[in-house]
Formats: sequence, C-alpha cells, structure tokens
Amino acid sequence: MQIQEPPPQNDQGQPATPFEWMGGEPVVRQLVDRFYDLMDLEPAFVELRASHGTTLDEARDKLFWFLCGWLGGPQHYQERFGHPRLRMRHMPFRIGIVERDQWLACMSRAMQETGVPADLRQRLESSFFQTADWMRNTP
Repeated sequence: MQIQEPPPQNDQGQPATPFEWMGGEPVVRQLVDRFYDLMDLEPAFVELRASHGTTLDEARDKLFWFLCGWLGGPQHYQERFGHPRLRMRHMPFRIGIVERDQWLACMSRAMQETGVPADLRQRLESSFFQTADWMRNTP
C-alpha cells in the first residue's frame, strides 16, 4: 500500500506527526504485520525470530500499540500497560548486535515494502537505531 495523500501539516508546513504522515492506524498495523511476517519467514532474521517464542500474536499487538503512540498517535500501549520502560521490559531477552541489526533490517524492509515515504523512513531508521542500540544487553 502506497501512501498517496499528503500528510496533515503543522504551522511550518511540516507533517503534524509521523503517525499522520504514515496514514494512521491502518498503515501502522500493516507495517507491524509485515515486520513480523518477514521475521517469521526470512532466514536472515532467524536469531531475532528465536527470541520471540512460538507465537507472534502478542508481540504484534504490543508493537502496534507502542508504535501508534511513539509515532504521535493514540497512546494505546500506555493505556494498557503504563509507561513502556522499553529497556526493562526487554531485559529477559538476549539483545546483542546481531539481534539489533536484524531488528533494524527487518523494520527497514517492512517500512520500504509498506510504502513509508523515503524521507520519513530515513528519520525513523535513525530513531530506531538509537533505541535498538540502547536496548542491547549483551555484547
């Protein structure tokens, strides 16, 4: 799905939020679903997939809820669970450079395949890298 309409803009002519720029909940859901489909199907993401257990349903919902709020949309995650405390919530999982890089590559590909505009994708990839690198708990 390609994003066709221009995003809502603020007073400076910039998109109001990344959430609106992407197209709201339907596109965020599509992005998350593609991310987990790729993780589940592609051998390049085997270590990342191994850290997620047998089913991805709960992870899909949690990432969708989190990204909606993180991108400037509804705060679904916080309404359900409170503050994300990402690092604390991810401590039980081994996250090293391999897992970080696979997460980033998988998300980059999912953004590209779901039509996230290139300039927004570049901004998000930078933010995702900072967060993913901060989440590492294993050398």
